[in-house]
Amino acid sequence: MTAGADAAAGAAREVGLVRPRPLPGAALRLVCFPYAGGGASVFASWPAGTGPDIEVCAVQLPGREARFGQRPFQDVRTLVSAVEASLGGLLDEPFALFGHSMGALVAFEFARRLAARRRRAPAHLFVSARPAPHLPRPWPRAHLLPDDQLIDRVRQIGGTPAQVLADARLMRLVLPVLRADFAVNDGHVHRPGPLLDCPVTALGGRDDPEASPRALTAWQRHTTGPFRLRLFDGGHFYLREHRDELLRVVRESLVG
Repeated sequence: MTAGADAAAGAAREVGLVRPRPLPGAALRLVCFPYAGGGASVFASWPAGTGPDIEVCAVQLPGREARFGQRPFQDVRTLVSAVEASLGGLLDEPFALFGHSMGALVAFEFARRLAARRRRAPAHLFVSARPAPHLPRPWPRAHLLPDDQLIDRVRQIGGTPAQVLADARLMRLVLPVLRADFAVNDGHVHRPGPLLDCPVTALGGRDDPEASPRALTAWQRHTTGPFRLRLFDGGHFYLREHRDELLRVVRESLVG
Protein backbone atom coordinates (compact mmCIF):
# COMPACT_ATOMS: atom_id res chain seq x y z
CA MET A 1 0.00 0.00 0.00
CA THR A 2 1.32 3.45 -0.89
CA ALA A 3 1.69 6.20 1.68
CA GLY A 4 -1.22 8.09 0.14
CA ALA A 5 -3.46 5.02 0.17
CA ASP A 6 -2.50 4.31 3.76
CA ALA A 7 -3.41 7.85 4.77
CA ALA A 8 -6.76 7.55 3.01
CA ALA A 9 -7.45 4.24 4.71
CA GLY A 10 -6.63 5.77 8.08
CA ALA A 11 -8.95 8.69 7.44
CA ALA A 12 -11.71 6.32 6.32
CA ARG A 13 -11.82 4.75 9.79
CA GLU A 14 -13.05 8.11 11.07
CA VAL A 15 -16.16 8.11 8.88
CA GLY A 16 -19.18 6.10 9.90
CA LEU A 17 -22.41 5.14 8.19
CA VAL A 18 -25.62 4.90 10.19
CA ARG A 19 -28.60 2.97 8.85
CA PRO A 20 -31.65 4.01 10.90
CA ARG A 21 -33.70 1.21 9.30
CA PRO A 22 -31.57 -1.38 7.50
CA LEU A 23 -33.07 -2.63 4.25
CA PRO A 24 -30.70 -5.25 2.79
CA GLY A 25 -32.88 -5.70 -0.30
CA ALA A 26 -33.48 -2.01 -0.98
CA ALA A 27 -33.69 -0.97 -4.61
CA LEU A 28 -31.68 2.17 -3.85
CA ARG A 29 -29.76 3.75 -0.98
CA LEU A 30 -29.96 7.43 -0.11
CA VAL A 31 -26.62 8.57 1.32
CA CYS A 32 -27.17 11.70 3.43
CA PHE A 33 -24.63 14.34 4.50
CA PRO A 34 -25.49 16.64 7.44
CA TYR A 35 -25.03 20.38 7.88
CA ALA A 36 -22.20 21.99 9.86
CA GLY A 37 -22.19 20.64 13.40
CA GLY A 38 -24.86 18.06 12.57
CA GLY A 39 -24.66 14.31 12.94
CA ALA A 40 -26.34 11.22 11.57
CA SER A 41 -29.29 11.65 13.94
CA VAL A 42 -30.50 14.49 11.68
CA PHE A 43 -31.79 11.75 9.36
CA ALA A 44 -32.98 9.27 12.00
CA SER A 45 -36.67 9.80 11.22
CA TRP A 46 -36.31 9.85 7.44
CA PRO A 47 -37.03 6.15 6.74
CA ALA A 48 -40.66 6.75 7.72
CA GLY A 49 -41.00 9.04 4.70
CA THR A 50 -38.86 7.33 2.08
CA GLY A 51 -40.79 4.07 1.82
CA PRO A 52 -39.82 0.39 1.81
CA ASP A 53 -37.55 0.45 -1.25
CA ILE A 54 -35.16 3.27 -0.30
CA GLU A 55 -32.66 2.74 2.51
CA VAL A 56 -31.48 5.88 4.29
CA CYS A 57 -27.73 5.81 5.04
CA ALA A 58 -26.52 8.76 7.11
CA VAL A 59 -22.84 9.70 7.07
CA GLN A 60 -21.48 10.14 10.60
CA LEU A 61 -18.51 12.47 10.59
CA PRO A 62 -15.95 12.52 13.41
CA GLY A 63 -16.38 14.87 16.34
CA ARG A 64 -20.11 14.40 16.93
CA GLU A 65 -22.55 11.96 18.51
CA ALA A 66 -21.06 8.45 18.60
CA ARG A 67 -17.79 9.86 17.23
CA PHE A 68 -17.49 12.65 19.76
CA GLY A 69 -13.88 13.34 20.69
CA GLN A 70 -12.49 12.33 17.31
CA ARG A 71 -10.73 14.99 15.30
CA PRO A 72 -13.09 16.50 12.69
CA PHE A 73 -12.13 17.07 9.08
CA GLN A 74 -11.23 20.59 7.98
CA ASP A 75 -10.81 20.00 4.23
CA VAL A 76 -13.50 18.80 1.87
CA ARG A 77 -11.23 16.76 -0.39
CA THR A 78 -9.75 14.79 2.49
CA LEU A 79 -13.29 14.27 3.75
CA VAL A 80 -14.70 12.92 0.48
CA SER A 81 -11.70 10.63 0.04
CA ALA A 82 -12.47 9.13 3.44
CA VAL A 83 -16.16 8.81 2.62
CA GLU A 84 -15.41 6.95 -0.60
CA ALA A 85 -13.16 4.50 1.19
CA SER A 86 -15.63 3.92 4.00
CA LEU A 87 -18.66 3.30 1.78
CA GLY A 88 -16.86 0.52 -0.07
CA GLY A 89 -19.12 -1.90 -1.93
CA LEU A 90 -22.18 0.23 -1.24
CA LEU A 91 -21.13 2.32 -4.23
CA ASP A 92 -21.44 -0.68 -6.54
CA GLU A 93 -25.22 -0.66 -6.01
CA PRO A 94 -27.72 2.05 -7.00
CA PHE A 95 -27.53 5.07 -4.69
CA ALA A 96 -28.45 8.74 -4.51
CA LEU A 97 -26.87 11.60 -2.55
CA PHE A 98 -28.49 14.22 -0.33
CA GLY A 99 -26.66 17.03 1.43
CA HIS A 100 -27.89 20.01 3.44
CA SER A 101 -25.85 23.23 3.66
CA MET A 102 -22.23 22.09 4.21
CA GLY A 103 -23.44 18.60 3.39
CA ALA A 104 -24.52 19.75 -0.07
CA LEU A 105 -20.96 20.81 -0.83
CA VAL A 106 -19.62 17.48 0.41
CA ALA A 107 -22.18 15.51 -1.60
CA PHE A 108 -21.32 17.48 -4.75
CA GLU A 109 -17.57 17.03 -4.38
CA PHE A 110 -18.12 13.37 -3.61
CA ALA A 111 -20.11 12.96 -6.84
CA ARG A 112 -17.31 14.69 -8.76
CA ARG A 113 -14.71 12.41 -7.20
CA LEU A 114 -16.66 9.32 -8.22
CA ALA A 115 -16.95 10.63 -11.78
CA ALA A 116 -13.23 11.38 -11.96
CA ARG A 117 -12.47 7.82 -10.83
CA ARG A 118 -15.02 6.36 -13.26
CA ARG A 119 -17.09 4.83 -10.52
CA ARG A 120 -20.86 4.40 -10.58
CA ALA A 121 -22.61 7.78 -10.68
CA PRO A 122 -25.37 8.62 -8.22
CA ALA A 123 -28.89 8.12 -9.51
CA HIS A 124 -29.68 11.62 -8.25
CA LEU A 125 -27.96 14.47 -6.40
CA PHE A 126 -30.04 16.54 -3.97
CA VAL A 127 -28.38 19.78 -2.85
CA SER A 128 -30.17 21.64 -0.09
CA ALA A 129 -29.78 25.16 1.34
CA ARG A 130 -26.42 25.95 -0.21
CA PRO A 131 -25.49 28.29 -3.08
CA ALA A 132 -23.92 26.67 -6.13
CA PRO A 133 -20.22 25.98 -5.51
CA HIS A 134 -18.86 28.44 -8.07
CA LEU A 135 -20.52 31.40 -6.35
CA PRO A 136 -18.61 33.50 -3.78
CA ARG A 137 -19.34 32.80 -0.13
CA PRO A 138 -20.79 35.72 1.86
CA TRP A 139 -18.73 34.73 4.95
CA PRO A 140 -15.45 33.48 3.47
CA ARG A 141 -13.48 33.35 6.78
CA ALA A 142 -16.12 32.48 9.36
CA HIS A 143 -14.00 29.70 10.86
CA LEU A 144 -11.44 32.31 11.97
CA LEU A 145 -13.91 34.39 13.98
CA PRO A 146 -13.46 34.69 17.75
CA ASP A 147 -15.72 32.37 19.73
CA ASP A 148 -18.34 35.00 20.55
CA GLN A 149 -18.57 36.14 16.93
CA LEU A 150 -18.74 32.56 15.68
CA ILE A 151 -21.63 31.92 18.06
CA ASP A 152 -23.33 35.03 16.69
CA ARG A 153 -22.84 33.68 13.19
CA VAL A 154 -24.45 30.36 14.18
CA ARG A 155 -27.31 32.29 15.77
CA GLN A 156 -27.77 34.27 12.56
CA ILE A 157 -28.05 31.12 10.47
CA GLY A 158 -30.71 29.76 12.83
CA GLY A 159 -31.58 26.21 13.73
CA THR A 160 -29.72 26.12 17.07
CA PRO A 161 -31.87 26.58 20.21
CA ALA A 162 -31.14 29.77 22.15
CA GLN A 163 -30.58 27.79 25.36
CA VAL A 164 -27.82 25.80 23.64
CA LEU A 165 -26.09 28.95 22.41
CA ALA A 166 -26.30 30.43 25.92
CA ASP A 167 -24.77 27.37 27.59
CA ALA A 168 -21.05 28.26 27.81
CA ARG A 169 -19.98 24.78 28.89
CA LEU A 170 -21.84 23.08 26.06
CA MET A 171 -20.59 25.56 23.49
CA ARG A 172 -16.98 24.88 24.53
CA LEU A 173 -17.59 21.29 23.48
CA VAL A 174 -19.44 22.12 20.27
CA LEU A 175 -17.39 25.02 18.91
CA PRO A 176 -14.34 22.98 17.75
CA VAL A 177 -16.57 20.87 15.50
CA LEU A 178 -18.47 23.90 14.21
CA ARG A 179 -15.21 25.72 13.53
CA ALA A 180 -13.82 22.72 11.64
CA ASP A 181 -17.00 22.39 9.58
CA PHE A 182 -16.92 26.08 8.73
CA ALA A 183 -13.31 25.56 7.64
CA VAL A 184 -14.53 22.86 5.22
CA ASN A 185 -16.84 25.45 3.69
CA ASP A 186 -14.43 28.38 3.83
CA GLY A 187 -11.48 26.47 2.41
CA HIS A 188 -13.33 25.16 -0.61
CA VAL A 189 -12.12 26.52 -3.92
CA HIS A 190 -14.22 25.52 -6.89
CA ARG A 191 -12.15 24.03 -9.69
CA PRO A 192 -13.86 23.84 -13.09
CA GLY A 193 -13.97 20.35 -14.51
CA PRO A 194 -16.21 17.84 -16.28
CA LEU A 195 -19.89 18.32 -15.54
CA LEU A 196 -21.92 15.71 -13.71
CA ASP A 197 -24.41 13.82 -15.85
CA CYS A 198 -26.87 12.81 -13.13
CA PRO A 199 -30.14 14.57 -12.34
CA VAL A 200 -29.73 17.38 -9.80
CA THR A 201 -32.45 18.82 -7.60
CA ALA A 202 -31.73 22.00 -5.63
CA LEU A 203 -33.90 22.54 -2.56
CA GLY A 204 -34.25 25.47 -0.20
CA GLY A 205 -36.35 27.71 1.98
CA ARG A 206 -37.97 30.72 0.38
CA ASP A 207 -36.80 32.93 3.25
CA ASP A 208 -33.28 31.56 3.57
CA PRO A 209 -30.77 34.45 3.44
CA GLU A 210 -27.93 31.94 3.07
CA ALA A 211 -29.17 30.42 -0.19
CA SER A 212 -31.48 32.51 -2.36
CA PRO A 213 -33.55 30.94 -5.16
CA ARG A 214 -31.15 32.50 -7.66
CA ALA A 215 -28.13 30.98 -5.88
CA LEU A 216 -29.86 27.60 -5.83
CA THR A 217 -30.81 27.80 -9.51
CA ALA A 218 -27.13 28.30 -10.32
CA TRP A 219 -26.55 24.61 -9.51
CA GLN A 220 -27.98 23.90 -12.97
CA ARG A 221 -24.66 24.72 -14.60
CA HIS A 222 -22.98 21.76 -12.88
CA THR A 223 -24.80 18.94 -14.64
CA THR A 224 -25.76 17.91 -18.15
CA GLY A 225 -28.65 15.95 -16.67
CA PRO A 226 -32.13 17.16 -15.72
CA PHE A 227 -32.33 19.95 -13.15
CA ARG A 228 -35.15 21.00 -10.84
CA LEU A 229 -35.53 23.69 -8.20
CA ARG A 230 -37.94 23.07 -5.31
CA LEU A 231 -38.66 25.74 -2.71
CA PHE A 232 -40.40 25.38 0.65
CA ASP A 233 -41.73 27.83 3.18
CA GLY A 234 -39.14 28.69 5.81
CA GLY A 235 -35.50 29.58 6.21
CA HIS A 236 -32.20 27.74 6.27
CA PHE A 237 -33.59 24.82 8.28
CA TYR A 238 -36.85 24.49 6.36
CA LEU A 239 -36.32 20.71 6.30
CA ARG A 240 -37.31 20.43 9.96
CA GLU A 241 -40.76 21.93 9.56
CA HIS A 242 -41.33 20.46 6.10
CA ARG A 243 -39.70 17.06 6.43
CA ASP A 244 -42.63 15.09 5.03
CA GLU A 245 -43.04 17.41 2.05
CA LEU A 246 -39.30 17.28 1.37
CA LEU A 247 -39.23 13.49 1.52
CA ARG A 248 -42.15 13.28 -0.90
CA VAL A 249 -40.07 15.28 -3.38
CA VAL A 250 -37.09 12.99 -2.79
CA ARG A 251 -39.11 9.82 -3.16
CA GLU A 252 -40.95 10.99 -6.27
CA SER A 253 -37.63 11.97 -7.83
CA LEU A 254 -36.16 8.54 -7.19
CA VAL A 255 -38.99 6.07 -7.74
CA GLY A 256 -41.82 8.07 -9.30
